[in-house]
Amino acid sequence: MADVLTVLLCGDVMTGRGVDQILPHPGDPTLREGYLRDARRYVERAESANGPIPSPVDFAWPWGDALRTAANLAPDVRVINLETSITGHDGFAAGKGIHYRMSPDDVPCLTAFGPDVCTLANNHVLDFGRRGLGDTLDVLSDAGIRTAGAGRNLREARELAVVPVEHDARVIVLACGTGSSGIPPAWAATRTRPGVLRLPDLSDDTGAELTDLVNAAKGPGDVGVVAIHWGPNWGYQIAPDQRRFAHRLIDAGIDIVHGHSSHHPRPIEVYHDKLVLYGCGDFINDYEGIHGHEQYRPDLRLMYLASLEAGTGRLLQLRMTPMQARKMRLNHACDADTAWLRASIDRVSRAFATRVELAPDGTLTARPD
Repeated sequence: MADVLTVLLCGDVMTGRGVDQILPHPGDPTLREGYLRDARRYVERAESANGPIPSPVDFAWPWGDALRTAANLAPDVRVINLETSITGHDGFAAGKGIHYRMSPDDVPCLTAFGPDVCTLANNHVLDFGRRGLGDTLDVLSDAGIRTAGAGRNLREARELAVVPVEHDARVIVLACGTGSSGIPPAWAATRTRPGVLRLPDLSDDTGAELTDLVNAAKGPGDVGVVAIHWGPNWGYQIAPDQRRFAHRLIDAGIDIVHGHSSHHPRPIEVYHDKLVLYGCGDFINDYEGIHGHEQYRPDLRLMYLASLEAGTGRLLQLRMTPMQARKMRLNHACDADTAWLRASIDRVSRAFATRVELAPDGTLTARPD
C-alpha cells in the first residue's frame, strides 16, 4: 500500500571473531581474552554444542533462513546494529576484555543481507582503535552501506543516515549510545577526535539535541528512527530514565526508538501509537556453547518488521519472526521455542501496556493493551 512504510529492524549483528573464522577470508584469529586466545576456539565450542560447521561457509551462511524471510517481507528499509569492527589492524583497544573484528574481505557477508543502514554507536566498533574505526567506515562506504553513530569527528558521528523509499518518503536514522552499554568515555567523538555519538546522559536537554537533529531533516511523509545502544547485556528490567527518555523522543516527533545491547529481546512498548523497542537482542554472533544465562534463551532471536503510516509514523503493525541460532546460522524457530518467546516477551511487556500474540503464520505481533 502506498501509505504504508515498512522498516526491518534487528539487534546486534556480530560477524567478527568466530563467525569471521568460518567465512571464506578469515582474518587473524588472535585474541587477548582471559577466556580464549584464538577465535577458532569459538567455532569449536559451537560445534561441540550443535555439530560440525562446514568451513569455509558461503557469505550468506550466518543469515540462514533470515534471508528468504526478509525477501518475502520486502521491507522498504533494513536497519541493523553492526557490533564489530571491520579491519585487519592489530591495535587491540586497551582496557577491554573482548575484541571483535571481521576481515574486510568478508564484507560480502553483510551485503548478502542488504542492510540500508548499519548503526555503529556501540561498545565494539572501536575494539581495534581509531584506525580500526576508520577502516570500518571505509569498508562500509565502499560497499554502499550507509552508517550512523560514528565518524572521524563529532560532526560525522552526528550525521543522519537518510534512505529514500517509494511514495516520496524517507527513513531518517540517527544512532547513539550510552555508557550503560559499556561504551568507554574515551570513545566519544569530539570536534577533533574520531569516535561514536556517546550520550553524556539521558536528560531532556540531551533528548532535545537528538530530536532537533532528526526533525530538522524530516519532511512530509518521512519517518524518524533513533537507534540507541544502551542498558545491560542481561535482564528484563528497564531503567526509569531509559523509559522517560524514550517517551521524550516520541513526544518530540521520533517515530521509532530502536534499542539494542542486550543479548536477548527485552520489553516492547507501543507509546502514543509509536514503537519503542527497549532491546532487540542479538541477531548474529558466535556465542554457541557458552553457558551461564540459559534462562534467557539467548539462542533465540527476533527479526522485527514495523509497518508505519507514512506521514504520521503511526505504528500500524509490528511483526516479529522468531529465529534460532545453530551452527552460527539463523534457522526458523520451532513451535515450542516460538511459544516460549511469545510468553516471555508478553510477560515483560505487560508493564508497558503492550501485549504480544502469536499470529496464524507463526510470527509474533504486538499491540497496545
